[in-house]
Amino acid sequence: MKAIGYKENLPIEDVKSLQDVELAMPKVTGKDILVEIKAISVNPADYKVRAGMPVQGDDWKVIGWDAAGVVKEVGEDVSLFKIGDEVWYAGDFTRQGSYAQFQVVDERIVGKKPASLSYAEAAALPLTSLTAWEMLFDRLEVAKNDASESILVIGAAGGVGSILVQLAKKLTKLNIIATASREETTAWLKELGADSVINHRNKLSEEFEKYGLPAPEYVVSLNATEQHVEEIAKLIKPQGKFGFIDDPKSLNVMPFKGKAVSTHIELMFTRSMFQTEDMIEQHNILNKVSELIDSKTIKTTLGENFGTINAENLRKAHAFLETGKAKGKIVLEGF
Repeated sequence: MKAIGYKENLPIEDVKSLQDVELAMPKVTGKDILVEIKAISVNPADYKVRAGMPVQGDDWKVIGWDAAGVVKEVGEDVSLFKIGDEVWYAGDFTRQGSYAQFQVVDERIVGKKPASLSYAEAAALPLTSLTAWEMLFDRLEVAKNDASESILVIGAAGGVGSILVQLAKKLTKLNIIATASREETTAWLKELGADSVINHRNKLSEEFEKYGLPAPEYVVSLNATEQHVEEIAKLIKPQGKFGFIDDPKSLNVMPFKGKAVSTHIELMFTRSMFQTEDMIEQHNILNKVSELIDSKTIKTTLGENFGTINAENLRKAHAFLETGKAKGKIVLEGF
């Protein structure tokens, strides 16, 4: 089968950073399903792993954690899917990824693809939807019926923020304060449902004061977290909840002590990496999001389609994502 992989951690400008390769077809057993991949999307996790995770032995490392496709084979213990089902998923950090024609994935982290979306539109959503849902409802335990509370979402115009704002708008009564720094991303967030958009290039506390915004009970930081910690500590309501998803080299949480702010880290891969008892929750979440899409409650966050799934186009996608200027998600489809 066709796949795109790497053997060395190289800058994306190097043609060997991602290469077109031929690999053997994977086999399915147990709860695994074999999916023929129709479309994928790229995430910051992709370029972080490509640049920093060494390959063990002489095998090709295939990355990618977002896919939509069709079930071609099922393991002997599979009960949730059958051959021919259209599915979507974000995959497992410990296994080969979605930059391939076929991929094996545990059925417990796979959902039914939204019927109303194309494969490309669907591929934009699994990882970010799972991350946003888990952050809001599993980590921060956001109330779904408290109209008096506010949430601040820092760096909200990217993939995770684009779905998190929608989920918060449609499933909670939160006042949503998002941050962006460009005219187009500000407009995008307002379109998705943000009640206020402020500029994270300025001091957040000054932006709050300027617009008369209330102290948020919840703060979610999606990038540049270590740059914003002191401002978050100033802004957040006493006994509030703070969550982040990025990878700061260090994070001093002591500024939160005076206000007894709880700190939460979200990693979408945790359930599959550790085969947790509630691993099937990712199947359930993806199915709920699929229903929200098909009922037109929320929409795809597809930003740009970079064309066919091959090494050249994936290198371009990584390079663009590394600039930090992406709005929504970058997808590729077909081989």
